[in-house]
Amino acid sequence: MNDESTRRTAEEIYGTATESGRKELDRGSLALAFSGLAAGIGMGLTGLSVGIVLAAIGEGESQQLIARLLYPLGFIVVIIGRAQLFTENTLYPVAVCLQERRWANVRETLRLWAVVFATNVLGALVFAAIMIKTHALRPSIMDQLIRLGKEAVEQPASHLFWAGVVGGWLIALVAWVVTASHYTSGQLAMTWLLTFVVGAGRFAHCIAGSGEILSGVIGGQVAGSTYLWWLAIVTSGNILGGVLIVTVLNFGQVHAD
Repeated sequence: MNDESTRRTAEEIYGTATESGRKELDRGSLALAFSGLAAGIGMGLTGLSVGIVLAAIGEGESQQLIARLLYPLGFIVVIIGRAQLFTENTLYPVAVCLQERRWANVRETLRLWAVVFATNVLGALVFAAIMIKTHALRPSIMDQLIRLGKEAVEQPASHLFWAGVVGGWLIALVAWVVTASHYTSGQLAMTWLLTFVVGAGRFAHCIAGSGEILSGVIGGQVAGSTYLWWLAIVTSGNILGGVLIVTVLNFGQVHAD
């Protein structure tokens, strides 16, 4: 009987990733949509938690870093809770496509991406509408949430793209190390550590950032076209970072021989 505490090999991790990918590709679009919607709403906790802390302690550099200690909350809820997050899916189904090079896998991966991405964004919109259009938040917290969204879109396109590449790399890396972890405590620790780097480094994530920016859109501080421009650039960076830096490289280390 294998000792569960034994460190897993890259081959074993990749095998588990492909198994997860096959299960995701076999899921129906409606189930994926509900899971993606839940993930989009849950990811709003990233911006909300940061905004709550900033409203309480101020906006200096030290305060920003302290506030972003809670940035991983949305990722923890979604990833540990096994909801469908678009950037995680640059690992699992793509691993299947690389392992089993069949057109059917590519077609099903594109279907999964389309459903999950659309419902993640819809979930972020639902989150933003609840936060801005109801009386759920104190004005100071609402202002911080909107300000986070405004700051996210006020960056040049080249910065957003490369910040998206790094963000996509880190979140796909989360999926990889969570797959490697035997215990929920280990998964929780690695998710928090890696997504804290995303928040502290102000790297771009297409769904986490959507909750903040759509709050700005609904609050009348960000144009809808600006959000769509941001979303296209960051999503392309996230895909590139996740697929090339994590999935392809790990496929290479397992199958290069």
